[in-house]
This record gives sequence, C-alpha cells and structure tokens, in this order.
Amino acid sequence: MWGLVRLLLAWLGGWGCMGRLAAPARAWAGSRGASGPVLLRNRRSWVWNQFFVIEEYAGPEPVLIGKSLDREEKAQYVLLAQAVDRASNRPLEPPSEFIIKVQDINDNPPIFPLGPYHATVPEMSNVGTSVIQVTAHDADDPSYGNSAKLVYTVLDGLPFFSVDPQTGVVRTAIPNMDRETQEEFLVVIQAKDMGGHMGGLSGSTTVTVTLSDVNDNPPKFPQSLYQFSVVETAGPGTLVGRLRAQDPDLGDNALMAYSILDGEGSEAFSISTDSQGRDGLLTIRKPLDFETRRSYSFRVEATNTLIDPAYLRRGPFKDVASVRVAVQDAPEPPAFSQAAYHLAVPENKAPGTLVGQVSAADLDSPASPIRYSILPHSDPERCFSIEPEDGTIRTVVPLDREARVWHNLTVLATELDSSAQASRVQVAIQILDENDNAPQLAEPYDTFVCDSAVPGQLIQVIRALDRDEVGNSSRVSLQGPLGPDANFTVRDNRDGSASLLLPSRPAPPRQAPYVVPIELWDWGQPALSSTATVTVSVCRCRPDGSVASCRPEAQLSPAGLSTGALLAIVTCVGTLLALVVLFVALRRQKQEALMVLEEEDVRENIITYDDEGGGEEDTEAFDISALQNPDGAAPPNPGPPARRDVLPRARAPRQPRPPGPADVAQLLALRLREADDDPSVPPYDSVQVYGYEGRGSSCGSLSSLGSGSEAGGALGPAEPLDDWGPLFRTLAELYGAKEPPAP
Repeated sequence: MWGLVRLLLAWLGGWGCMGRLAAPARAWAGSRGASGPVLLRNRRSWVWNQFFVIEEYAGPEPVLIGKSLDREEKAQYVLLAQAVDRASNRPLEPPSEFIIKVQDINDNPPIFPLGPYHATVPEMSNVGTSVIQVTAHDADDPSYGNSAKLVYTVLDGLPFFSVDPQTGVVRTAIPNMDRETQEEFLVVIQAKDMGGHMGGLSGSTTVTVTLSDVNDNPPKFPQSLYQFSVVETAGPGTLVGRLRAQDPDLGDNALMAYSILDGEGSEAFSISTDSQGRDGLLTIRKPLDFETRRSYSFRVEATNTLIDPAYLRRGPFKDVASVRVAVQDAPEPPAFSQAAYHLAVPENKAPGTLVGQVSAADLDSPASPIRYSILPHSDPERCFSIEPEDGTIRTVVPLDREARVWHNLTVLATELDSSAQASRVQVAIQILDENDNAPQLAEPYDTFVCDSAVPGQLIQVIRALDRDEVGNSSRVSLQGPLGPDANFTVRDNRDGSASLLLPSRPAPPRQAPYVVPIELWDWGQPALSSTATVTVSVCRCRPDGSVASCRPEAQLSPAGLSTGALLAIVTCVGTLLALVVLFVALRRQKQEALMVLEEEDVRENIITYDDEGGGEEDTEAFDISALQNPDGAAPPNPGPPARRDVLPRARAPRQPRPPGPADVAQLLALRLREADDDPSVPPYDSVQVYGYEGRGSSCGSLSSLGSGSEAGGALGPAEPLDDWGPLFRTLAELYGAKEPPAP
C-alpha cells in the first residue's frame, strides 16, 4: 500500500512532502477476553501538511516540482488519492480529494487590448475637456498583493494632454489649441502595476488625437485690389474673373458668400459663389459700352455663411477688397437709335408716301456712313422701300388695312467700309383705317314667312357688317322700303342690325318670293352706303310652325318639264346622233369603193396607213400632181372654191412655173405655198415626194410619173436611153425597152 502512495506522490512530481499517511495507533480495550485483553486498532488516514511552491522558482537550491506552473494558465489543481492493497488491488479506504493552489507572483506586465487609440477633440477646447479613456489589463491576481494594481501616466504628449492615474481618462491640459497651427498630436500613455512603485511591470499605448475644425478664422483677401478687363462686346453672363478670400478653416466653416457693396458696380456686374463655395465669380450683368464708360471701380465683400456664436470674439468674419474692371474697345456693328420702331401710315395712300425713318450710327466712328436695306423675307410683297443713305421708308403700292393691318419689317444697317459689321432692327408699320368700305349684310338672307302669320310678326333679324373701324364708320344704319304699299317693314335696331317685320297690312299673295331691298349706310366721313336684298318666301306651315310647302315651289312644278318629257328629249337626241354616225360610215365606205388601185403605176416605196392621210392611193387626200412634171399638167377646171369640210371634187388651180432655169429651192417654196393655200388639203401635214428634177438636167426628169403621154406613152426625153451610155443601161432596160408584141 505504501508503494502505491509513493507512486501517486511521484506522479504529483515531488509533492510527497505535502502530506503523509499516518500510522495506525494501537489501543487496548477496557475489557479482557478469555484469552486475555482485546487489542483494538484505528484506521489509517491522510494528514495534509500545507506546502507552497513558488512559480518560476530560480533559487540556489533545486526543488523538484515536476514542471513549472503558471497561475494565469491554471490557478489550482484538484487531485484524488486512495490506498489500495498491492497484493489484492483492493481499495483499503475511500478516495480522498485534495486541492493544490498555485500562488501568484507579479510576472505579467499590463497590456492595452484596444490600443493604439484614435480620438478627436475640437480645437480651442477648454482645459480638462475629455478626449478618450484608455484601459490596460494585468493578468496577475488582483486579490493577492499589488501585482494587478495599475497606475496611468503620460510618457509623451505633455503639456497638451493629461491622463487620470486611476481611470485612464485623457484630457486636454492647455486651452486654445489651434488646428491651423497643429492638427494632430501623438500621446503615449503608460500603465504600471504594483501601484506604480519601483519593481512593478509596465505597458504603454499610443493615442492619436486630431483637432477637429471650428469656425474660428475670418476670411481674408490676399490682396486689397483686383484688376480685370473685358471687351465691350461680351454679353451678359460672361465671366470677368474670380476672387477668393482665404479661410484656413475646413468644410462648411470655410464657405463664403460674396457681394458687391457699391451701387455702380452692382448695376453692371454681379458676383456669385462657385459650386465649391470658395470662389467669387464676377460676371457681366448688363451690356457694356466702351464709348459710354471705359472702367468700373467697386468693392466686394466676402463673408462666412456659418458663424459659431462661441467664437464671435475672434471676428468679424468678413473682409473687403477693391475691384477695378477696364472695358476694352471692340469693333461694333451700327447701333440704331431705338431698340424697335413703330410707324404708321394711312391706307390707300399713293405710292411713295413717307412712312417714317430709322437711324443708326457707328459708335466706333460716328462719321462713318451707314447703308440701310430691308430684308426681302420680311417684305415678300415689296410693299415698302427704304432710302439706302438716310433710312427713309416709303410705300411702294397702295395699302389696304382690311387686307393686312400690320407689316413687320427687318431693316439692316451696314457699315459702308465694313460689310461684316451689320445690325438689324424690327420696324412694325401699322396701316391706319379710312372709311373706304361700304357696309353690307353679314350674310345672304333667304327666309320665309307663314301664310298664317299675324301682322307685326318678326320674320328675320338682319345683321350688317362694316370692315372699317375708324370713327363712326363702324356704326351702320339699315332702312327698308317706305310707304303704305311696302309689303314688309324694316326696323333699325341701332346696333348694326335690323328686324324684318310683317306689316299691319298682310302682303298680297303672289307666286314668286318677295325681294325686299335694304339700304345700308355708315356714319363715317364721308358716309358710304350700299343696297342689298332679302328674299322672303310665303309658305304654308304646319301647326307647330314648320314649313309644309311654299307657293313658289308649287307653282313652278306645272311650268317645268316632267321626267317623261326629259326622257323623250334624251331619246330623240340619241337617235339623231346614231343616224349621223351611220351616214358618215356609209359615205366613207362608198369613197373607199371608188378608189382605183393602179398596180402598174411605178412609184416610190410608200407605206400606207389606215387613215386618210399620207398614202399614194388616197388620191382624194393627196395631190398626185405634185409628183408630176408641171409642164405636162392639165389646166384646172374653173369652178367655185372648194369646201374644207368635204372632199373637193376639183383640184385647186396650180400656179404657173416661173420662167427661166429651174430652181429647186424656188420650186419647193412654190409648191409649199400652193399646199398651204389649197383648200382641198386635209387639216394635217403630209409628206410629199417630188420626183421631178427640173429642167436643169440634160436628160430631163428621171421620174416615171410623167413619162407616159396620151399619144402612146413615148419616152419623155428626146434621146433614147440606150444612147446615154453604159451608166444608164439598167435604166434603159427598165423603161426604154418595149414589150414584145403579143403572139
């Protein structure tokens, strides 16, 4: 059993000296037995002696402890011990539990688990303003000694910041720390155990403190005078220059607004802040003129838009600078004396009437001449003209206000020595009204009245219209027929209208509608008048007042043509047309049957068409004699002149051939004149082929049209064709050879 205990102690690594197994004590019983006194024995038990082992012991004498122990890893150990019979391996007693506690020593320095730290504090903060709290941790036992008692101190960062020794809260130590001077601070904080005494362990961390910005600096212009220049032709909105007031603050604390303090500068220029809120943009507000003013001087103020009341003592938060803008001269187009012109001229004035005058001048050189013109697209009807030298506008044609009241012209002024410099102006010309239009009815009136109408009944309200507007010309009066015999009464309503009434004496019955004359006149100077008529039909009406029938329609029916009569007339006309067409067709067929086809008559190659013109076989429409020898033509038969609407029965007389040598051009002209004057020629042109060559040839005509004669058909030429030589052999064989006698 003792061997087992020793093994257990050996497992504990030298812990055998911590406890021992007590030997059993003997005791004698108070009674004696038969064989003598009885010996009683108590059980063995563990007697624990407290024994401490220093962790990480490094003394001069070795101590067997088995291994180094770390309280921070395990603060105590719980062991079980039991006595066992070595021979039988039976437990001799119940297990016993004992605890081994590891005593702490200061072997762990403080650490900052959340470090390094970053903090922000507003600039200009008061002394003692809390910045951040740092916390260190010591792994030693806080319940044993001072190993875990920490004290905080500032190693680096004085005199700007301090730290609470017990809580680790970092605070500002001096007032008015300026971000613009130093924005960031690095503070080193140390934590030391053992209450900060000598021999204690320590740890440190860094705290980066950034000063946040506040609006503690007013804006400041870097210069007191700004000078800019701009050409006079720059339009409104043109950027002249930029101004920036310096503000060392950041973000919204540096936003600024700019304004012009002087009146003369604010009229010509305006200033605004750019999108970043830092620069002032100086722009043109109205057009500039070098000839009127060459420079502007004014003051500009820059002001912070966000001001913190806590720092008003550091103000005022604004600054002022002077600005001078020089206007530069530039070539300018002529300038009109007015931005727009409004002229007027009465209507119906003679051409050349003066309307008005426009005027422009060269501002750069007032003595430079100007030329004026009207743009064509603004006066497409060419109603006006303008003098190029002085800009006088006159009428070209009489103008009618009722046709057009306003004429909008665009006048162009151009420098005579520089055509590129030109300007335009709008000229509105109003045509003034005159009383030149007589009043008339607003519309044609064709009305009716029931035959059962009572006297005085209103038949129609008649309205008048006067296109004039001047004076009393638009006031129109109306008057109807007067006298006891008037069939209707016209009453003037004095508002440009009149009422047509049925008189007290009913109108006598009649077949046709009544035509009531109306006289209209205006009150202009001079007064104009006109006469119009109103047609009134007397109708038979139903009880509800609607028209059943009118007398003019009933009386016109018997006098008109019925539908049957109209059909009969159409039938007769169609029959006559059919007879005419049949007659013309039969006549044409008869004429075609009388035509003679002369197959033996040798002619030129002629194409025959189906119409009456051009073919040689159509002897009625074509003058065959034009192809024959004029010497052999028979004299024409005298008679009456031929009609152009029928085919002539006799030929027109031919003019005699002029004496002397034959001239082909003269002959053709003669034949052309004959064809033009010949009434038998059809009413269209036709081609005539002339086979006669004239008398200029020694062999006469070569055509076969006039070669035959009544005497027997002898050859026209005096000499036989056989005597003309080999060149005419073929022609002699065709026309000169005689036919062999019949057998």
